Amino acid sequence: MGTIGTIIFLIFAGILAGAVSAVASMASLVSYPALLIAGAPPVMANITNTAALIFTGFGSALSSLEDMKGHWREAAKYALFILSGALLGSILLLRFPGTVFEKLVPFFVIFSGGMLVLSGSKKSFDLDGEHSKGKTIAAYIGMFFAGIYTGYFGAAAGVLNLIFLTYVSDASFVTVNAMKNILGSLGNLVALIVFIVGSKVDWKMAIPLAVGLFVGGYLGQKSIKYMSPTLVRWITAALSLVLAGYLFYTAYLQ
Repeated sequence: MGTIGTIIFLIFAGILAGAVSAVASMASLVSYPALLIAGAPPVMANITNTAALIFTGFGSALSSLEDMKGHWREAAKYALFILSGALLGSILLLRFPGTVFEKLVPFFVIFSGGMLVLSGSKKSFDLDGEHSKGKTIAAYIGMFFAGIYTGYFGAAAGVLNLIFLTYVSDASFVTVNAMKNILGSLGNLVALIVFIVGSKVDWKMAIPLAVGLFVGGYLGQKSIKYMSPTLVRWITAALSLVLAGYLFYTAYLQ
């Protein structure tokens, strides 16, 4: 497609991704394949996707500030694990050959779809359970690995962080979700800084995608009361299986 066609396509893809994100926090399952369709190689598509998501990520973080009152010190403690992981993950993405990433991505997408379905289970985010010492230690380790995943690929990282944060925090679900938004945005920012220093972001693709994500996120948040989150989760998860199948074919069978 031509330059104008690519811009229009990415804006509309961003709108769809933003709407999905408002309901299911899984924008990357739409925006990443859109960049592949637009002609970006897999690693560049992942880097450019991170650049686009950063603009909408801080929008959601900004809306979470009110819920964070009295919890900044607690969030800073968790940030040490998530941000250090994001730093390592983004470095790994740049250091390993693009073929390694291509072969891993299908499994990441399947994992993301599974986590999306899991995110609809209230049992996954039960804040009333006992916080045993073993689970708490495992949750901190999990946050570090979720940070690595954020820097390396990122789709469903928010769901992972939400699960782990519920095991270590006694705050309300609204506050824990706010922490997830802010820490996830900071993780993407760390990865983006590494990508800018160590590689090149395709801003010609990132900017129109970011515009679409902003519009889609706004419209999705406004229309969320008319949508079925469960239906959106299952449709997106089903599409993730189709995408994973295509990526598996191109990585292993072509």
